[in-house]
Amino acid sequence: MSGFRTKAIHSGQEPEKITGAVTVPVFQTSTYAQHMLGVHPEFDYARTINPTRQALEENLATLENGKYGYCFSSGMAAIAAALSLVKSGDHVIAGNDMYGGSYRYFSRILSENGVEFTYVDMRDTKHIESAIKENTRLVYCETPTNPMMNLVDLRAVSKIARSTNLISVVDNTFMSPYFQNPLDMGIDIVLHSATKYIGGHSDVIGGVVITSIEEHAERIKFYQNSAGAVPGPWDVWLLLRSVKTLALRMEAHNANAIEIANYLSKQPKIKNIYYPGLSSHPQHELAKKQMRGFGGIISVETGSIENAKRFTSALQVFTLGESLGGVESLVCHPVTMTHGSVPPERRAQLGITDGLIRLSVGVEDLEDLLADMNRGLDAI
Repeated sequence: MSGFRTKAIHSGQEPEKITGAVTVPVFQTSTYAQHMLGVHPEFDYARTINPTRQALEENLATLENGKYGYCFSSGMAAIAAALSLVKSGDHVIAGNDMYGGSYRYFSRILSENGVEFTYVDMRDTKHIESAIKENTRLVYCETPTNPMMNLVDLRAVSKIARSTNLISVVDNTFMSPYFQNPLDMGIDIVLHSATKYIGGHSDVIGGVVITSIEEHAERIKFYQNSAGAVPGPWDVWLLLRSVKTLALRMEAHNANAIEIANYLSKQPKIKNIYYPGLSSHPQHELAKKQMRGFGGIISVETGSIENAKRFTSALQVFTLGESLGGVESLVCHPVTMTHGSVPPERRAQLGITDGLIRLSVGVEDLEDLLADMNRGLDAI
């Protein structure tokens, strides 16, 4: 199987052997019968292995063109698994613009446990080279970043990491495997908050880490079993169901977002708009080079907290709430939601202002979404 849609529907999801069911069953069990003392079967304990989870792991690894996939109970659990490759005394170079929860985990947990971090603007990969120390072990980035929609040249990051024997990790949540495959550009490890586009229906929490490097895979598998932050079989089944329509949904998200971004970019009440699909985006050419689409996330500067409140309060189709990537459109206020744990001075440096809002454009009818934007604009 070579086509994305075919792999999404069939990879890891062969008909069940006993009944022929075309949908992978929910194996709701905590343990398995062992038929002889000292003879360990493939399936022994559900924290370690579960057939439903195994199907999803194979499926997502295939979609990212990786060899090994490991699912977790949340996106943050997946990040913790990837960062289990570093230890006290190691140094990590991370993007200065990232999801607030990732920054919180790095700065409040890993840093306090002896891992050193340097945060750099990865739009210029020379900043990565300049930050490398003798104890540098790993490079971590998002692209596009949350919420400023900055891009990182993944081929350049890979080249730097491989020439200096560093592990490269990319959070690919915003693009999903449909629009971007970091492993194909030489990145060592890719991860997702499966809660977002992979799940796509705002009804499940999950995460996944994917790699083709056996050494890293063995460590992440060991961490998965040892730390135990695994998803339950029902959550996994929901993700398996959702991934079948990932391609269809991403095309719809992308098409709507491009139209909305173009419309908002012409509105005088909007101070700035951040979307890599616009030719005005400073990294638009890089976006076209390493992504097959531009995604459904648009960040918009309204100018003030008052304008942000008026705009979001007037919306009827977009729902004010955390998260992104669902079929329904959401609007988020990073300062009070996703990036509330980021210090104000750091937010100011990144451009995350009180007037910034983040749109997760859903798959509703375009005319209804545009009418909603008009309601928001009229309220400013």
